[in-house]
Amino acid sequence: MKYLRVIDLLKQAPGEEVIAKGWVRTKRGNKNVTFIALNDGSTINNIQIVCDTPSFDEELLKQITTGACLCVKGTLVQSQGSGQSVEIQANSIEVYGLADSTYPLQKKGHSMEFLRANAHLRPRTNTFGAVFRIRHAMAYAIHKFFNDKGFCYLHTPLITASDCEGAGAMFQVTTMDLNNIPKREDGQVDFSQDFFGKQTSLTVSGQLEGELGAMALGNIYTFGPTFRAENSNTPRHLAEFWMIEPEMAFYEISDNMDLAEEFIKYLVKYALDNCQDDLLFLNNMFDKELIERLQGVINTDFVRLTYTEGIEILTNSGQNFEYPVYWGVDLQSEHERYLVENHFKKPVILTDYPKDIKAFYMKLNDDGKTVRAMDVLFPKIGEIIGGSQREESLEKLQKRVDELNMKLDNLNWYLDTRRYGSAPHSGFGLGFERLLLFVTGMSNIRDVIPFPRTPKSAEF
Repeated sequence: MKYLRVIDLLKQAPGEEVIAKGWVRTKRGNKNVTFIALNDGSTINNIQIVCDTPSFDEELLKQITTGACLCVKGTLVQSQGSGQSVEIQANSIEVYGLADSTYPLQKKGHSMEFLRANAHLRPRTNTFGAVFRIRHAMAYAIHKFFNDKGFCYLHTPLITASDCEGAGAMFQVTTMDLNNIPKREDGQVDFSQDFFGKQTSLTVSGQLEGELGAMALGNIYTFGPTFRAENSNTPRHLAEFWMIEPEMAFYEISDNMDLAEEFIKYLVKYALDNCQDDLLFLNNMFDKELIERLQGVINTDFVRLTYTEGIEILTNSGQNFEYPVYWGVDLQSEHERYLVENHFKKPVILTDYPKDIKAFYMKLNDDGKTVRAMDVLFPKIGEIIGGSQREESLEKLQKRVDELNMKLDNLNWYLDTRRYGSAPHSGFGLGFERLLLFVTGMSNIRDVIPFPRTPKSAEF
């Protein structure tokens, strides 16, 4: 008699003696027969356990409630009911763990808000089991894509003394006594007495260190957590999220766009090929157009146009946008989604943004006004990838740093890549949770990460 996961049990031919372990989703029955739906998280589908009620101790059957954990031994038989090909005719049941009537996930509909408040238990629901299995599959596919293309996985630091984005929304890292912070004579904090001897923060991006890797190893990628201390209570923002950031030596902006399009199509196709049951459930329960939209991405060429062309389309659209449109404005989600969902009806790669709304490291175009930036815009999401060709000229990069009054003392190591053997190079960042919003059809970014970190919320 062998123990098999539910996903494997459902593929077996009838007749075997098997062991199943998992958590009770439902129990129903009468004085003659009891049916238990058991799930172990390996699949969206349950295995049905059939018990001859008189053959089991009444007290034991009372302990089998929604949420209880069981070990079931029995015979795999052909199912008499619809919904599954096989079921287990139980010979014995051991209750590993009880779940009384206070178990929050009773068999009824639960709001997303309720499930977020019970994030420690929500992976046991069909919805979040599906989402987190897809999250795993996408993480694996990301590593496989880059590994198969010869990229090197580079681990960049989570603790840093530099602000990659220049936005300043960073979480401070310190070991100082917050009730007795040492000060200098001028009243400023004396960071020389801190653990690292200087002011440090949690990273907002691994990009700058990733560029160092690309200038030595050729093509690298990072994949890890990043942190933004923005007070943004929206369905699209988290304070802690995961980013994938490839950096490629000798890539021009067009090569960068090609890689971004290939990458995202690969991931979507991987989900369609390997997460069928979970996607079908989410399609049926949350977003009836999900699978069709995913298939549409892999079967179409992304539109490529400049920011200036995009502004012209938006200006001539006749739409009454909440945020006004003019050349130089930082596009909002409503603008991005109009281009993707209404005008082109397919993903869009927007390029050549005004330099004043983009980061200091982006390569300046010959017009002196725009930079070789690129954003990939997706339906229902807006921006899903942001990237650029990086400025390889030391002189131009230093000038840009000066224009923005940035602190050079924390960036000298970065400028060294332009001093010693500089080369054209490009890269981009994909927000992992933004990708998962698109692939799962979920509407709130807090529902595609196991334990969301948001303003005033750091539970579990």
